[in-house]
This record gives sequence, structure tokens and C-alpha cells, in this order.
Amino acid sequence: MRLLRILLVLAGAGVAALAQTNDTANIRQLSLQDCIQLTLQNDLDLQIDRYDASIPLYTLRAAYGAYDPTLFISGEHDHNEAGPRLLSGGFSVPGSVSDSDNFNGNITGLLPWGTTYTLGGNASDGYGNNFATRFTTNGNVITATTFPIPFENTGASATLHANQPLLKNLWIDSTRLNIRVAKNRLRYSEQTLRLQLMQTVTTLEKAYYELISDREKVEVQKQAVAAANQLVEENQKRVDVGALAPLDLESAKAQAKTSEADLSAARSTLAVQEHTIKQFITGQYSQWAATGIEPSGTLNTNREFFNLQDSWSKALSQRPELLQAKLDLEKAGIQLKYDRNQLFPELDVFGTFGYNGTGKEFSGALYDIQKRDRPYYIFGGSISIPLARTTARNNYRADKAALEQTVLKVKQKERDIMLAIDNDIRQAQSNYEQMLARREAVAFAQKDLDAEKKKLESGKSTPYTVLQKQRDLTKARGDEIQAQASYNESVSQLSLDEASTFERLGLKLEVK
Repeated sequence: MRLLRILLVLAGAGVAALAQTNDTANIRQLSLQDCIQLTLQNDLDLQIDRYDASIPLYTLRAAYGAYDPTLFISGEHDHNEAGPRLLSGGFSVPGSVSDSDNFNGNITGLLPWGTTYTLGGNASDGYGNNFATRFTTNGNVITATTFPIPFENTGASATLHANQPLLKNLWIDSTRLNIRVAKNRLRYSEQTLRLQLMQTVTTLEKAYYELISDREKVEVQKQAVAAANQLVEENQKRVDVGALAPLDLESAKAQAKTSEADLSAARSTLAVQEHTIKQFITGQYSQWAATGIEPSGTLNTNREFFNLQDSWSKALSQRPELLQAKLDLEKAGIQLKYDRNQLFPELDVFGTFGYNGTGKEFSGALYDIQKRDRPYYIFGGSISIPLARTTARNNYRADKAALEQTVLKVKQKERDIMLAIDNDIRQAQSNYEQMLARREAVAFAQKDLDAEKKKLESGKSTPYTVLQKQRDLTKARGDEIQAQASYNESVSQLSLDEASTFERLGLKLEVK
């Protein structure tokens, strides 16, 4: 059976990583390769899609069934009794009693070049009695005596008949049309599954980056809560010694509670993202419901250098949607070729050749055939010319228009792919620049907060201003993390659009 199978180049490393589980917190560490491997094994959508890819294979095999020969065998016994017939003058014609055995068999089929054939044979044996009447005279007395005359006739023949089209149905017929279209659709279904695999892996990859991002945001919110609580403690000391108004202490407490609320929201977002990952990696959610997922990977912050021409070249040669559009073009060409052949008249040649045999019994008749000394043959030709061909002509014109339309669709798909890749590269470059800017913003926010804390210690600032700076730093850290995730996701999207997802992630696609 022909199936699509995905193999992980680093499968061994993935299995080892799957075993790394934190038993105390019921947390399982997973790398991106681990998640991909589990998804390819367990994702229910992919399992359903694999069945869709196998159906065209059976359709192709069914189309080849038109070349399967058909065996036909029949046998019968006939018995017939004919009574005497009464003639004028008081005379009668005696009747007869006859039996016959007939056996027929043939193999019929179709060859890949349009030839139909029949290889057959038959044998028959007739036997019985004809009753005759003998008249004798003795003076004026006429005596009629009826007596049987036995008979037996045995015959057999072996025949080969073939019919070959010379114009219509010569280079393509309905069977060859179905086979070529089925082969085309099989390749089409393989590209469909390949696209679905790429899209699933890309969606999983993006979700994995979001999981890393959400987990880091939880850590940022934890730091914000710790900083807010520390400020509350410091302000409490200042209030106790009369260096700070109690109202400022309440502001610090309010900020601490707000930070705790933000931490709770971040944890909720992380839990939802973990559920998204679980949706990919397992078909039995109950086994993973109580398990947390800790990504062992990190967000890539290295600059990727993009080449627009190289990306275009990859996409135009590998993109499944474009390959499918070209397969549609090929299918339209096959249909056009068939309908053009149907415009021709039916000009066929045929021939029959065989041997006869006779004898007193079956063995004798079959022996005559074996000697091959009683041949017979027939040959000839036939032509059938439709006088209008209205249906055939208009089918051909419709298919020609469909072919031209499909050519335009291929060009349209190429344009859309090139445009999407151009946008992807621009987006990835922009996300990288934003990531660098967010990183600098975090550094500036940290320096600004440190400076404001020193002012507060010297009495030149207020706790409210310090709280504002802390909120700015927390937001800047969250924005930096999101910018890193967006950059990684844009690189993943570019890989999908240029059809290099498997290559970039170290996956290998094999047809089995």
C-alpha cells in the first residue's frame, strides 16, 4: 500500500526528551521535535487525512480492473421427444427421441492498447433415435413395422477473436482515461496530505512559540509581584518612621494586588496555550489533562538572512498548492486528449481464427482440434461515422476552454505565492527590528526604574512614580517576549509559504 510517512531525523533525541518529567509538579518537558513527533503519531486530524490520501490509491487499482479477463463457462443437457405425425390416408410418420450435451467456455478481456479479445471453445454431442417405418405386403395385407435408427453427432471448435480500433479509442479510450486521471488524482492527494502536514506542523510550531512566550510572561509577572511586594515593605518602613504618608502606602498595596491579578491572568493564558498543544500531541486528552507542559526550547533571537529569489525558487518548485494546480492542468490535458480522439470515426479491424473437430464422441472431436487440420478464419473491418458529432465537438471545445482557464489559474497561483513570500520576508525583517527595539526599551525602562528608586530614597520622587516605572518595565518585558515570539512565528510562516518546513525542522517526507 502506498502511504505518506513522516520520519524525524532526530527521533532518538525526541524519545529521550519525552522521558524528562518533573514528578513533583507533574510537569513534562517537551522540545519542539518532541511535540512534532507526538503530533505525527497521535493527531486525530492527521489520522483522518491519511485515509483521504489512501482512497485515490484504491480508485487507481479499481481502474486497472478493466483489464481483468472474464471467464465464462456454461454446460447444458437437452432432451427432446417428438411423437408420430398422422398423415392423410391413414399413414403416419414416426417420431424421434434425442439428447444433446453442450459445453461452452470463453475468456474475454481488454488490452492496454484498446484491443478486445475472446478466446473460446465449445463442444456438443447429440445422440438418440429416429424411428422409421417399413411396409411389407402379403397379398392384400399391408404390414407396417416401426424400428429405431440410432444416431450420434459430436462437434467441437476452438476460437480466437480480436478487435482493434485504428482511429477512435486507439491512443486513448475511457479505460486509459480513467487510469491516467486516477494516477493524477493519487499524486494530487499526496500533495494534499503533504500540505496538511506542513500546515499542521507550522500551526503547532507557532503554538509552541506562544507557549514559550506565555511561560516567560508568567515569570515576568512573578517578578512584578515580587517588586510590588518589596515596595510595599519599604513604604511600610517609611510610614512607620513618619517619612511617608499612609496614602502612598495604600497606592503601593493596590499596585501589588493589581500585579497579582495580572499574574493570575498570565497563568490562565498559559494553561489555555498548554491545552492547545495537547490538542495536537494526543488523541486521548484524559491522559494529559493533569500534566503540565514545560517547553525545553527557547525563542530564537538570531538574525535570519533572507533571499527573495531563493525563496521564490523553492516555492515555485515545491509548494503543494502550485503542484496541485499543475496536476489539475495535466488532468485537463488528459481529458482534452481523450475528447479529441472521440472526434474521429470508429475504424476497427477484426479477425477470428480457430479449428473445428468432429467425431463419434468428445475425445474424437477434441483430437481433431488437436491435429489442427480443419482451420477456419474470418477477417474484416468496419467503420462508423457520426454525421453530426455535435456532442463530441462541443465536449472538445469545453475541455479546451477549461484547459486555458487552468493555465491562467496556475499563473494566478504563482503570482499569489510570490506576493505572499515577499510579504513574509518583509514581515520577518520588521519583526526582527521590533524585537531589537523592544530589547532596548527594556534596558531603558530598567535604568529609568533604578534611577527613580534612587530619587525616592533621597526624597526627590514619590512611590506613585516608582509604581509607574515598574509597570512600564513589566510591559516592556512582555512586549519584548511577544516580539521574539512574533519573529519566530514569521520565520515559520515563511517556511510554510516557500514549502521548506520539513527541511528547516529536520523532517523527511517519504512515500511508502
